[in-house]
Amino acid sequence: MPAAPSSLRAELNGAEKEGPEHDARIFGEVTDLFLSNVDRLGESQIAAVDGVLAHLIERVDAKTVVQLSQALSTIDRAPRQTIRKLAFHENHLLAAPVLRRSNCLLEADLLEIVKSRSQQHLLAISDRKILNEALTDALMRFGDVHVSNALARNAGARFSECGYATLVGRAERDEVLAEKLGLRLDIPGSLLRELLGRVADVVRARFLTASRPIAREKTKGSAAAGAGPGDAARKANDYTQVQSEVVALNRTGQLNDSIVNRFAVRGEYTHVIAALALKADVKIEAIEPLLEPDRVYGLIVACKAARLSWSTTTMIVRNRPNCPPSTDRELEQCVAIYESLLLSVAQWTIRFGSDRILAKNNEPVAAVAAADRR
Repeated sequence: MPAAPSSLRAELNGAEKEGPEHDARIFGEVTDLFLSNVDRLGESQIAAVDGVLAHLIERVDAKTVVQLSQALSTIDRAPRQTIRKLAFHENHLLAAPVLRRSNCLLEADLLEIVKSRSQQHLLAISDRKILNEALTDALMRFGDVHVSNALARNAGARFSECGYATLVGRAERDEVLAEKLGLRLDIPGSLLRELLGRVADVVRARFLTASRPIAREKTKGSAAAGAGPGDAARKANDYTQVQSEVVALNRTGQLNDSIVNRFAVRGEYTHVIAALALKADVKIEAIEPLLEPDRVYGLIVACKAARLSWSTTTMIVRNRPNCPPSTDRELEQCVAIYESLLLSVAQWTIRFGSDRILAKNNEPVAAVAAADRR
C-alpha cells in the first residue's frame, strides 16, 4: 500500500480532537486505502489500519459501518480487531455480515457471541457456511425457533447426536422444522425413525414425497444427467403395452417380488414404474418422478405401499438409471423409512404425495390454458 499522505497521517494522529464529519472522512479514506491495497499490505500496515477503524467504529454512522462490515466479511486478511469489534457489536445489522461470512473469527469468539448477544446475532451465525458440533449445540441451547429452523436448512451445519435429538424433539411442535429436518442428508437413521414416529401424518407425507434440494446440490452433476435425455425419455414413454403386461401378470398372481426384482436387475424401469403404480394404486405419472436422485424417500414409500420386500426395494434403489450410487447414510435412512412405516401408512402417504405430484405436473398445463383464455 502506498504510504498515507502526510496530511492524512496528521489527521489520524489527531482524530479524537475533531468532530463527526472529520471522523467519517478519515474512516472512509482509511477504508478505501485498505480495500484498494489489501493484497499488498504488510502486517504492520494492517495493524495500523486496524487501530484506526476499530477506534472509529463507534464514532461514525451505522450505515457506513454496515458497508465496512460487508466489505470485510469476505477478506481473509481483514484487520482482526476491527472484525472482532464488528462481530460483538450490539447492533446486529453491523455484526451480521461478518458473523455470516468472516473466516477471521475464532470459534471461541463465536461461542462467546452466542452466549451474550441477541437472537438476531445467533441467526446470522446459523447461516455460516460451516458450523461444527460445538457451535450448533450452543446455538440450539441459546437460540429460539428461528435459529433451529436456520440450522436445519444449513447443509454445512454438523450436529452432535444430542443436538440432533434436540432438533427432533422441537420438530414435534414445529411442522416447518420437521420438514427441513426430514430432508437433511446427514440425519442418522435412528433419529429419522424417531422423527417419523413423532410428526403428524401430513407433515411426514410432505417431506417423504418431496424433492430434496440438499441432495440435488450434492449430486448436481449426476442429477443434471438424470434430468437430461434420460428424463425426457421417461416422460415420452408410452406405457400402454407395459401396463397390459403388468396387469396380465397381476391377474395371474405373477406380479410378485421376484418378477419386480428381475425388472430392476435388467434395467426395465418402465416395467418397474408400471408395477409400482399398479400395486400401490396410484397413477404412473406420480411414480415416474420418484426415480430421480432427489426422490429416493418417495421411492421407498412407494415400494412399501406396493408390498415389496426390502431386498427388492434395495435392488430398485441401487439400479435406478442415471443416479449416483447410494451412500451408506442414505441407505441407513431408507431402511429407517421402510421399517418405520406400516403398510397402511405407506399407502396413505404415497396417495397423498401422488395428489401433490400430479397437481404440480398439471400447473404448466393450467397456466397455458389460462393464457389461452386471456
